[in-house]
Amino acid sequence: MGVCLVAEQKSGKVLVVDGSGHILGRLASIIAKRLLEGERIVVVNTEKIVVSGRPSEVIKQYKKTILPVRSHHSHKWRPKRPRSPVRLFKSTVKGMLPKNNKRGREALSRLKAYVGVPDEFKGAELIRFEDADASRLARGYVELGRIARELGWKGGVDEQ
Repeated sequence: MGVCLVAEQKSGKVLVVDGSGHILGRLASIIAKRLLEGERIVVVNTEKIVVSGRPSEVIKQYKKTILPVRSHHSHKWRPKRPRSPVRLFKSTVKGMLPKNNKRGREALSRLKAYVGVPDEFKGAELIRFEDADASRLARGYVELGRIARELGWKGGVDEQ
């Protein structure tokens, strides 16, 4: 593990991606491929990533699949459910990486995601992917921030 850390520190190159206006699945697949190639990636504005479909249907589907806890066991323990846009995005990318594999775990550790743009990345050049742009969508879409609020996320980003 120490050898990987030293190699990453020497390269120091980080890809900063602006998530606003990108389609969730397409962006996640592009990022998953690049993470497996060894790149370090930071995604900002995760609350502005979009999911295609009618907003009411998309939110209903997320609530149906993420929120219910079905168990016949004691209700003292509950699995954690992703509610913030960052965790929703990272779980989507995680689903596209190799499971139960050191390579997949290391790839996911090279991904950082943020709501809004942190101060350390304010001056950085933000990259956009044409293949994942939401302007390709013919029908409706909903932002990940709205889905997260419907799931119970209480966070947000201050408007500047």
